[in-house]
Amino acid sequence: MADLDITSANSIFVLTATSLLQAPFRLENYAADRAWDAEALEMAELQMSVDGYLNAGWVPNPVTQTISLASASKSIAVFNMIIAAQNAARSPYRFGGEITLTSTGEKFTMVGGILSSATVLPAAGRVLEARTYTIAWQSVTPAGI
Repeated sequence: MADLDITSANSIFVLTATSLLQAPFRLENYAADRAWDAEALEMAELQMSVDGYLNAGWVPNPVTQTISLASASKSIAVFNMIIAAQNAARSPYRFGGEITLTSTGEKFTMVGGILSSATVLPAAGRVLEARTYTIAWQSVTPAGI
């Protein structure tokens, strides 16, 4: 690991769905400007009392992650298969995931994921545009490599 290395190109993102897929699959060929992102996690609900006291309570919330794949990514076929299986079963499948960031020496483990939205058709301009897939994770836990 090089000092101050923030390369994302050497990251490894693997998804598992044991009830649907026989083996983990590695995501490849991300979009040009973004591989994935995650929304900020709301961790507390706040209430300000009329006499100026800030009250707070911890609240659980899913971690929402959007994956962006280039229109020529072979990983799209796996997502298409998952969408078709969910539609046929009329029930969502649960996922596990792991992201390894080689450059920073970090690893993130995701559990209880649900594919909650997807672009089922690419946008077409001068070229086909990236496809996005959103997974809501029950939890994301960081760990060192």
